[in-house]
Amino acid sequence: MSSINSQLKRQLTAEHELFLSEERLTLALKGANDGLWDWNLETDDVYYSRQWKSMLGYEEDELEHHLDTWASLVHPDDKERVLKTVEDHLSGNADSFEVEMRMRHKDGHEVVVLSRAFLVNRASDGKAIRLVGTHVDITERKKTESYLAKNAEILELIATGEPAPVIYDQIALMYEGRHPGMRCSMLELEDGKLLHGGAPSLPKEYCEAVHGLEYGPNVGSCGTSTYTGHRVLVENIETDPKWVIIKHVALPHGLRCCWSEPIKNSSGKVLGAFGMYYNHPALPNDEELEDLKSAARLAGIVMERDQAQKRIRELAYKDELTGLASRVRFYQQLEESIKSSDRSGRRFALLYVDLDDFKGVNDSLGHDAGDLLLKDIAKCLKSVSREIDFVARLSGDEFCIIVKDVDDDYAAAHVAQRCLDMISEPIELSARKFTPSCSIGIAHYPDDGENLSTMLKAADTSLYSAKEHGKNQYAFYKPELTHKAEHRFRVEQALREAVEKQQLSLVYQPQILMHTGEIIGVEALSRWNHPQLGQVPPTEFIATAERIGMIKPLTEWVLRTACNHAVACRKAGIPAVRMAVNISPSHFLDKDFVSLINRVIEETGMNPTELELEVTENVVQTNPENLTVFRELKDLGVLIAIDDFGVGYSSFASLKHLTADYLKIDRHFVNDMLSDDETQLLIASMIDLGHKLQHRIIAEGVETADQFDVLNDLGCDTAQGYLFSKPVGADEITQILNSNIDNGRSMWS
Repeated sequence: MSSINSQLKRQLTAEHELFLSEERLTLALKGANDGLWDWNLETDDVYYSRQWKSMLGYEEDELEHHLDTWASLVHPDDKERVLKTVEDHLSGNADSFEVEMRMRHKDGHEVVVLSRAFLVNRASDGKAIRLVGTHVDITERKKTESYLAKNAEILELIATGEPAPVIYDQIALMYEGRHPGMRCSMLELEDGKLLHGGAPSLPKEYCEAVHGLEYGPNVGSCGTSTYTGHRVLVENIETDPKWVIIKHVALPHGLRCCWSEPIKNSSGKVLGAFGMYYNHPALPNDEELEDLKSAARLAGIVMERDQAQKRIRELAYKDELTGLASRVRFYQQLEESIKSSDRSGRRFALLYVDLDDFKGVNDSLGHDAGDLLLKDIAKCLKSVSREIDFVARLSGDEFCIIVKDVDDDYAAAHVAQRCLDMISEPIELSARKFTPSCSIGIAHYPDDGENLSTMLKAADTSLYSAKEHGKNQYAFYKPELTHKAEHRFRVEQALREAVEKQQLSLVYQPQILMHTGEIIGVEALSRWNHPQLGQVPPTEFIATAERIGMIKPLTEWVLRTACNHAVACRKAGIPAVRMAVNISPSHFLDKDFVSLINRVIEETGMNPTELELEVTENVVQTNPENLTVFRELKDLGVLIAIDDFGVGYSSFASLKHLTADYLKIDRHFVNDMLSDDETQLLIASMIDLGHKLQHRIIAEGVETADQFDVLNDLGCDTAQGYLFSKPVGADEITQILNSNIDNGRSMWS
């Protein structure tokens, strides 16, 4: 009995000591403002102290003392991890219990708590019956740790050279994480304009709206702070006068306040602005204000680094004197052009430009004058080049132009010729008139070189050739191309003068009605005999006229001359015949073409039904604009013939869309029809189809009687060719027409 009393006494003493210990712990926790919890492991009842509840925003009577209360408040992602820690501690796998978790505050935000606990075992059998612990609010500590870690991460991004937009976004996200609901923005200041730098949480539409705005004293918060260089705190965007002109782009996206801090470099120059937004009117508290300042300082490090890098790139890639690309940048571009050409199969040309006698300018006029000349040359080279071309200064008086997407060997020559013409314009240097000149070497990729070094060597060799042959000219790597290009430009220059001064001539070739031999028409053909160039083929000078924009005045001259001759023949008593004139396809894109035809008809007195316009079949398309032109021409009463019929791919499909009067079978079919049965079959098909569509058929290039007979048997209506007459001058065609009348019958019957 005494032993039982002794054991009971010891148990009561232990429980009393535990009570005193818990009481002391409760008092200590109360003083430390930590929350106490006491979990009965046998019943799952949990005691939560007033401080525990208050830490989560609850009053004493608002939470039930049960494990389910904790389970409903702990973050779902943390719940299993915490319970696993409890199990490890209860089973003895862990000597202590300490765990961090996120819990939901009554107002909805997260509270990070540190929970520590110890086991209470039953004295009799040592079984764990309670787990008693504390909660400490470590939210601010975790925020600080996260901020410092993120800050260190951003500094590492800066140090390792990550792109500025990437870092700007990370800075914004860091401060948005510290202040839930906040949205941040960075704007860079460039030439008085605000440019979007980074704003990962702001709407794209808003960022695009403010991008490019000019800064000023009343251009929102950021525009004003960059303009004044001072912090701008706008509590309410809707009512603040600084937002009057741009609030319409902010309010639809819920932006109600904006605080802006100017971003400055180490010397105090304003580089941009850091903005903080909320969806409710507000002014910053102390923490937000400090973060605004620190965010701007951090963004300033990035912007200053970025501008320094841009300056370094400019020094490396840009020639400081002329503003053109430098030698280093040129080598990069040349390599890129070679790779691009290999992928696409498109050729490009390299022009190596060197000023003639530049040393003499420096020696006689001084280096300042030489620098002015180089700047002027750089402007000339930029102005003669297209947007897609690339111009660089290599060194001294050496320049290069990469001419991209050259379709033929003459595209680069055109650029070179423009360079020669523009550079040779007189300029004033040191109060003296001076006429500069240059020499240009031209190489093509991949024709003249297979890599950077061989291309440069080919262009340099070409340049040397141009210098050797007298300077102030260009030369190709392949000499024959130089001769061809020179001839081409001589033709262009001479043709301009010939058209303007009407130095070309017309010849006429009869068209014969096959079943009677009667002349029913003539085709007017232009000819050009130049004193130095000699007889230039029509295929060459007409293509040249198209290229240099002289086809319209040339066509007008041909039309007017041919119509005047037809009217003169009619007045001389010669029976009227059709006058056929070739029309370039490009005229169908000219809105004044129909009015030109009408004007010539009226001014010459030509009968429109006696005028036949011949157009190649590549304009006979279903293009509505072309069809409209055809209809307007028919309304004038003129005749239309489809020239070179059968050569293109769209003839038959296109004929149903317009009413042509004649189809002219191309001479190549006529040449082959006696030796190739398939060609003869094609001609027969074309004649049959043409007749069924109410077209008359003209065969050109008829040179033998056998060809005439076969075409006649196939039902061809009209023939034209050397069998009857070569193209002859105006006087001779008049005689031929008169002879036909005098004989009283056809000359060819």
